[in-house]
Amino acid sequence: MSLESRVTEIIIDKLGVKPEQVTVEAQFDTDLGADSIDQYELIMGFEDAFGLRIDEDEATQLTTVGKVIEYLRAKDLDK
Repeated sequence: MSLESRVTEIIIDKLGVKPEQVTVEAQFDTDLGADSIDQYELIMGFEDAFGLRIDEDEATQLTTVGKVIEYLRAKDLDK
């Protein structure tokens, strides 16, 4: 499964959105309706799925689906 597919699955699971809503440009708050608790749960989901720790400063920068994918690629998790 591609990195994008794994990220999309986590977002759909945590936010209950439709797959077609999850685009690289989609912002978690405005486009996908995630509040601060939802965003925290997303970060935890990414940490669990990819076996890493995302610190608070980094987490606040992950505002779109695309930024999450770029972040995970930079961590060499595109497997």
